[in-house]
Formats: sequence, structure tokens, C-alpha cells
Amino acid sequence: MRTNLPCRRSGTLWEGRYKSALIDSDRYLLTCSRYIELNPVRARMVGHPGDYPWSSYRSNTGEAETPLISPHPLYLALGRSPAARCLAYRALFERHIDSQDLLAIREATEAGVVLGTDRFKEQVEETLQRRVDRIPHGGDRKSETFRERRKEPVV
Repeated sequence: MRTNLPCRRSGTLWEGRYKSALIDSDRYLLTCSRYIELNPVRARMVGHPGDYPWSSYRSNTGEAETPLISPHPLYLALGRSPAARCLAYRALFERHIDSQDLLAIREATEAGVVLGTDRFKEQVEETLQRRVDRIPHGGDRKSETFRERRKEPVV
């Protein structure tokens, strides 16, 4: 059902909100987990990721038990015991996410492209038989580079 709300929004509640990216879990899974769990903090909705009621942070740090969450093998590899994993996960939040990683996550999610190493992207391209990176738009039409790129066959 579409409505025009007084807050100048229209459409369904979740319209235009869902975004995703295929990630190289070995390189980015724990960083993306931190990114997601810190989103409510960055948005100033809460002061700590554990304060957000829909976060998996409390489950991953042992502060709450949530049967809906299945731990990923990389999370399980953080420690030999549940207590060690919880401590290790909590320690991940003691340092900031690298600004390059933040930018890469945001760009991949916004564009819906693959986030990972060049090798991972090549594997995905081979599997899907299609390009997984963004194609640059526009360009200086008078430049030699632009004219040469136009001559390349479209795949």
C-alpha cells in the first residue's frame, strides 16, 4: 500500500532501503559485521552497538542468546571456546574500521557489486560469466583514452 505521509515520504516502508553486495568473506566478513553493527552508532540512534535491539552484537559477544543467529565459520575461528570467541569479537570493536574499507563497503553496497580481492572478483566473473565491477561512466569525449575505449568491443 502506498501512502503520502506527513513526513514527505511515499511508498512502502522498505521501499528503496534494501541493498546488498556479494563479499569475499575471508577478507571482509568480520569487517562488514562491524560495519553493520556500528551503523546505529554512526546514525546516533544508540551510543553502543549492544544497545540497538535488532543487532547481532549482543549474541556475538555472549551478552544475549539468540537462536536465530547461526555463527559463521570465521566467527567460530575467533576462539576455541564460546567465551574466547566473545572476547575476540568484542575486541574487534576497540579499533576503528579502516577508512578505505568503509569506502569500499559503501561503494560496493550502493552499486550492488562484488566486494573482495581481485582474485575473488575473477572467480565470481568466471562463475557468473559476466562482469562484476562498475563500468566507469562518461568521460572527456575529446580525450584519446575515451576514444580508444569506445573502440573496444562490448562484452
